[in-house]
Amino acid sequence: MDMEIDSPKSEGKETRIKDEDLFRAANSGDSSAFESLSHEQLFKSLSIRNEDGRSLLHVAAASGHTQVVKILSAADPSGSCINSGDEEGWVPLHSAASSGFVEIVEALLSRGADVNLKNDGGRTALHYAASKGWVKIAELLFSRGAKLNVKDKVGCTPLHRAASTGNSALCELLIEEGAEVDPVDKAGQTPLMNAVICNNQEVALLLIRHEADVNVEDKEGYTVLGRAPDDLRAKLIDAAKAMLEE
Repeated sequence: MDMEIDSPKSEGKETRIKDEDLFRAANSGDSSAFESLSHEQLFKSLSIRNEDGRSLLHVAAASGHTQVVKILSAADPSGSCINSGDEEGWVPLHSAASSGFVEIVEALLSRGADVNLKNDGGRTALHYAASKGWVKIAELLFSRGAKLNVKDKVGCTPLHRAASTGNSALCELLIEEGAEVDPVDKAGQTPLMNAVICNNQEVALLLIRHEADVNVEDKEGYTVLGRAPDDLRAKLIDAAKAMLEE
């Protein structure tokens, strides 16, 4: 969409700000470019999209520019731009959560970002926080009602993602908040199985302490122990026995 925004009049002349200039400002964090616009101009700028279907707010959020995000989101009282997806269904909150931008996540949530929106892959902002190990962002998302057991298109919950990446602190937090320990994805695998396949020993032992099932079979017929490397298998067996003896 090619669109030009009238800039404030100066000395009887009216100049126009091109959409590519605004995208450049959003990408670089040039908040002065947006501060110089009137409320009406800012509101009009919210509808601009680039070739990927991304708005100025998307670009500023993904680039980590908090002040630009605050200016643009304040001009969007309905939340329609904040919750508008790009060509792959990503909203600004997905980008900010994935990149670890705590202040931007806070700003978007305070302006009405829908914490449980899914992109085309079925993933929410919490999936991305879990994948990247952003504990503070996960806590913010919980405080706004993030659903813990939502499955993406391959059946993975945020706990699957956190277990795969080996972040034990985030796995512990998810479980404390109420995440199911043994959800099964479309391959028949649980978070424990994901942890074992990725050789994430600390997470695997943590999940067993939270009573994760070591006997689950995936769709290829493998159990957790069958998927485990030799050195990890013995530790898993010892941990499971210890749980039974308690």
